[in-house]
Amino acid sequence: MKTLLLICLIPGMAMAGPQFQDRAAHLPEPHVYGGGWEHFVGGGTAVFDCNGDALPEIFAAGGENPAHLFVNTSPRGGDLEFAPGELPVITGVTGAYPLDIDSDGLLDLAVLRVGPNMLLRGLGNCRFKDATADWGFTQADQWSTAFSATWEPGQAWPTLAIGNYVDRADPDGPFEACDHNLIYRAGADGYTTPLRLDPGFCALSMLFSDFSRRGRADLRISNDRHYYVRGGYEQMWRPEQGRFLDETDGWARVSIWGMGIASADLNRDSTPDVMLTSMGDQLLQFSSPEGLQNAPYTAGATAHRPYLGDDGRPSTGWHAAFGDVDNDGLADIFIAKGNVDQMPGSAMEDPNNLLIGQPDGTFAEAADSAGIATLERARGAALADLNGDGRLDLVVVNRRAPMELWQNVSAAGNYAVIELEQPAPNRRAVGAWVELRDRNGVRTLERTVGGGHVSGTAAPLHFGLGELDSAEARVIWPDGDVSDWTPVAVNGLTTLSR
Repeated sequence: MKTLLLICLIPGMAMAGPQFQDRAAHLPEPHVYGGGWEHFVGGGTAVFDCNGDALPEIFAAGGENPAHLFVNTSPRGGDLEFAPGELPVITGVTGAYPLDIDSDGLLDLAVLRVGPNMLLRGLGNCRFKDATADWGFTQADQWSTAFSATWEPGQAWPTLAIGNYVDRADPDGPFEACDHNLIYRAGADGYTTPLRLDPGFCALSMLFSDFSRRGRADLRISNDRHYYVRGGYEQMWRPEQGRFLDETDGWARVSIWGMGIASADLNRDSTPDVMLTSMGDQLLQFSSPEGLQNAPYTAGATAHRPYLGDDGRPSTGWHAAFGDVDNDGLADIFIAKGNVDQMPGSAMEDPNNLLIGQPDGTFAEAADSAGIATLERARGAALADLNGDGRLDLVVVNRRAPMELWQNVSAAGNYAVIELEQPAPNRRAVGAWVELRDRNGVRTLERTVGGGHVSGTAAPLHFGLGELDSAEARVIWPDGDVSDWTPVAVNGLTTLSR
C-alpha cells in the first residue's frame, strides 16, 4: 500500500471524462490483420513520422494480408485523414517498430514476420528500401513476435533483440516447443551472427529499459504460459554480463500468460513501474526499494473480466500503453483485448480498456463512456497525437476485423511535448530520461524502443499538465550526462538538443 500512498500525494485535475470519435472511415481503405493459427498472435502497428511534417504515419501488420502504410494528411488540429502510402507487398507481417538504425536522421522500420524478418531503411518522404542484406541482418524462417532495441555504450549501431514464439519446425509442437530468442550486435560490416538466448518461453513482448536506474538497460521478456506449459517465467537479461537475472539478483520468477509490456513512472520515484498484460489478470507492478511489488486489487488495474455484457469469463489482454489521454497530469492505461480465437475458457466479447488515472493512485474504467469499447479481437495498438493538437489519439489493429482509428476530442488540460536530439550515433537519444519539473514535483519519462504487443511508436515525449501554465525539463542523456533545467513550451513542442 506504500506505493499507493505515494501516488495519493500527486494532485490531479477534475474535468469531464475522455471522449473519442471514430475516424476509421477516414482511412483510404479498411485494413485487416488476418490469417490462420500462425497469426493468432501478432497484429501490430508502427506509428512514426516518415516525411518530416511532424504528423505520424501508420504502418499496419496484415498477417496473411499485405501490410499497409497510411500517410497522415490531417490538417493540424483538425479531423484525422490518411492517404495510401507506397510500400512493397509484404505478407506474413506480425508487427513493426520504428527506430533510426543507421543514425542518418531518418526513421527505419524493423519488421517482424512469420518468416524472415526485415529491416526497411527510411529514405525520406515515406519511401523505404529493404536493407536487410545490406546491414548483414540475417535470420532463419522463424515466427517473430517481440522486439526491442538499445544502444550499448560505445556502439555505433543499436543492439536488436528479437523474440520468437513457437518453433514451427518442431514436429512435437506447438505445446512445449517454444523457440529461442536472438540478440543482434553490429560489427564493422553490419550485424553479425546473432547470440541465442536460451531458454525461450514463447516471447510475446520485450523491452530494453533501465528498470533499476543503474545507468544501463536490461531486457525484460514477457512470455506466453499457454505454450511453454511448465517451467517458464518472465525473464530479465543483462546485456553486459550475458546472463539472465535470477533470485540471487532479486529477480522473482513470475509465471503469467505474458502478452505485452508497458512502463512508466507512476509513483514519481524516478524508476519505471510496469504493466504486463495477460490472459486473466493484468499485472501492474510498482517499483520500490525492495524490487517490483504487485499492485493491490484495489488499484483497479487488473482488468480481468469484461466490464460490458454478460460474458463473465476471463479477459485476454494484448497491447498495453501508458499515456495521459486527458492531459490532467496523471498517467492512464490503454489495454487492447480480444480472444485468441475461439478459446472457450476466455471471454468472447472482451472490450478494450481505458483505465483513467485518479488522484488517489487508483484507475477507473472509461472505455465505454469514451466511446471506444468495441468487441473485436484487438491485438496491437498505439497512443499518439496524430493531428498535432496535443491530445493522444488511438490506433487499434484487430484480428479478422478492420483496424480502428480514434480521434481524441476530450476537453483536455494543458500539455508539453518534448523531442530529443543528439549527434550520431543514436540521434534520437534512445535510453535517455526526461525529467519534467513543475510546482507539483518531478515526473520522468524514458525514451525506449520496444514493448507493447508487436507495436512501436516513435514520437516526442508527451506530458499532461492539467491547469499548470509553466514547467521546465532536463535530460539525463544515455551516457549519464545531465542537461540544465530549461523552460518548456506549454501547449507546444520543445526540442532539447545535446
